[in-house]
Amino acid sequence: MITIAVTAEGPDEPRVAVSPETVKKLVALGAAVKVQSGAGLRSRFSDELLKAQGAEIVDGAAAAINGADILLKVRRPSPEELAALKPGAIVAAMIEPFNDRPGLESAAGRGATLFSMEFMPRITRAQSMDVLSSQANLAGYKAVVDGASMFGQALPMMMTAAGTVPAAKIFIMGVGVAGLQAIATARRMGAIVSATDVRPATKEQVQSLGAKFVAVEDDEFKQAQTAAGYAKPMSPEYQAKQAELVANHIKIQDIVVTTALIPGRPAPRLITKAMVESMKPGSVIVDLAAERGGNCELTVPGQTVDVGGVTIAGPINLAGTVAVNASSLYAKNLLAFLEVLIDKKEKALKIDWDDDIVKGTLVAKDGKIVHPNLTGN
Repeated sequence: MITIAVTAEGPDEPRVAVSPETVKKLVALGAAVKVQSGAGLRSRFSDELLKAQGAEIVDGAAAAINGADILLKVRRPSPEELAALKPGAIVAAMIEPFNDRPGLESAAGRGATLFSMEFMPRITRAQSMDVLSSQANLAGYKAVVDGASMFGQALPMMMTAAGTVPAAKIFIMGVGVAGLQAIATARRMGAIVSATDVRPATKEQVQSLGAKFVAVEDDEFKQAQTAAGYAKPMSPEYQAKQAELVANHIKIQDIVVTTALIPGRPAPRLITKAMVESMKPGSVIVDLAAERGGNCELTVPGQTVDVGGVTIAGPINLAGTVAVNASSLYAKNLLAFLEVLIDKKEKALKIDWDDDIVKGTLVAKDGKIVHPNLTGN
């Protein structure tokens, strides 16, 4: 029988790696699921709820990990958790592979088989396992909700006997999963929405959601997307032209949501100090790239600051603020991934090391870091 361990996350992480629904399905796959008592409380998954679906509730992380074949986490396990694992045990988590390289090498050296869910290939078969998309979707939604709250004015146009309330203008910078959900949410809330991205394929997506597309559409713009669907770094000349266009557009916006990130790189700077100073008092910027330095020059990661009457929010782990939904979706991502690793007939681990999903997410094995994005091979 496969034993799966789930432990509580750190104080800054309210999400958890299983839900009552996925516990039930993991047990049906033939696994024993051991969950540290209280691990799901911040996602409103009580011990009783998890136990009712077949989980064994144990006291402390060590008791959960003892003898486990697989450890499911949201964040990278602690050194103590890794030390408690048996050699070769599988860890599936958001490892943050580009952060804290010494810590990653130490984790690899413990002998665990580490899978980084952020490296999930962008292929059709892996869509149900794409943790970046599931979490970014919620972050994009919450960015608009929080931005509207900080704005302190109505978003939709309201025509009343006492006069007309104008619709708020919301500008979304970066049209990935988070950006598209931000556009959709802002439109549902009645705002006038515009968006920008350097990838030409996003123009049609933006317009299909009823928003205006804003970009310098030159020859470089037409080639500005990688095979994996990410934005390419743009030339200084293009960046200058785009910055001028954006600077003129930002002056008249009420809320700006920035979502631009390229994996493994610092967040691109999209909003300068001068742009912030040009904005109207009462305007709001919500910077979803704060964890990687921010898209706005004046963002302070983890804080909300006031600069000349403009509120700049740099939230960390925005998906975690809607932990019930975030944990439910993340747990389903992990379940779909484990189904690739488990033989349903034999109810045992059966890993095909040549599978694209396995190769794409495998970070460390047999004490060594093996992922080509981390080894330079």
